[in-house]
Amino acid sequence: MNNEKMRKLASEAVDKLPTLAKKHGIKPVGSWSVFTEHLIIQVFETPSLDAFMKFQMELEIMKWIANNTTETKIAMTQEETMKLLKQAKQ
Repeated sequence: MNNEKMRKLASEAVDKLPTLAKKHGIKPVGSWSVFTEHLIIQVFETPSLDAFMKFQMELEIMKWIANNTTETKIAMTQEETMKLLKQAKQ
């Protein structure tokens, strides 16, 4: 895919991201770029993994991530982790 088309896809995704995130109850926390590596790090607060997956399946987002290497990591607060550990003991 040529650079101009990639720029257009990225621009469309970035422009629609707030609306699509709100639609799925997702809150964008921040976005950072390591320009020399073509790496974008984005942090979202999401009500569930299902909501996040539906967000990623929106056409504008899918077109953009289809042309990039993506990796999703699920993270939680220390308090949430401790709650899970306590539940696992029972």
